[in-house]
Amino acid sequence: MRFVSFKTGGKASWGLVEGDDVVDLGAVFGAQAPDLKTAIAAGLLEQAAARAAQGARIPLSTIEWLPVIPNPDKILCIGLNYEMHRKETGRDVVENPTVFGRFANSQTSHLANIIRPKVSTHLDFEGELAIVIGKPGRYIAKEKAWEHIAGYSLYNEGSVRDFQRHTHQFTPGKNFPDTGAFGPWMMTPDELGELGALRLQTRLNGQVVQDATIDQMIFDIPTQIAYCSTFTRLEPGDVIATGTPGGVGAKRTPPLWMKPGDIVEVELDRLGVLRNGVADEA
Repeated sequence: MRFVSFKTGGKASWGLVEGDDVVDLGAVFGAQAPDLKTAIAAGLLEQAAARAAQGARIPLSTIEWLPVIPNPDKILCIGLNYEMHRKETGRDVVENPTVFGRFANSQTSHLANIIRPKVSTHLDFEGELAIVIGKPGRYIAKEKAWEHIAGYSLYNEGSVRDFQRHTHQFTPGKNFPDTGAFGPWMMTPDELGELGALRLQTRLNGQVVQDATIDQMIFDIPTQIAYCSTFTRLEPGDVIATGTPGGVGAKRTPPLWMKPGDIVEVELDRLGVLRNGVADEA
């Protein structure tokens, strides 16, 4: 199943993708589940599929896409999690994942523009697989980690590199508004299936700039969930961006920055394509 968050007629909702339409489940569930995060927390996704016949069908071509989870409690990002990327940055081998956070208002959606802030031209791409947490937990064992996943999506973790490098802390460069694209939908684990051999690509204006398979991660998904759940309680709707492969623009010669007018795409086999334009901050 594929679930989306969207607006129609100026009203935010969520729904189930069926073909070229979305079934408006926000209207079906009303106050019981006004958004996708609430539906996940209430364990309503299976029921949602069963009740899809009750909902209005809206063409995907007419909706305003929203970030898959517009209102996560937290967004945890795993840094330096592919060996090629670790090497291109010159970072040391570490025993534990590098983790930093993004704020919800740094997100944007499928088909929206990623915004280059007026204070920088060093806007970089980072295509990633994203996890949406389905079941809360603390001190989650690796062998139980898969049970805590509601689904998967794509993230383009747009990074303002000069601000990222002001200090050793990544936070400023990772939280400019409308720089973290999240979408197009959340696909449930039963539909996506085994992850390891799936190819993750980022394309800038049609040119492949990042290319890896999920099994090339340094810290696999169970390790990420187990580690993150030791220092924070994972909640339904939380997002983990699982790291980006090598090939980032900052490490090219000359650097390859995203600029207004560019089209950037992140694709994962079977899941789909997250597509965004790039524009300057007004």
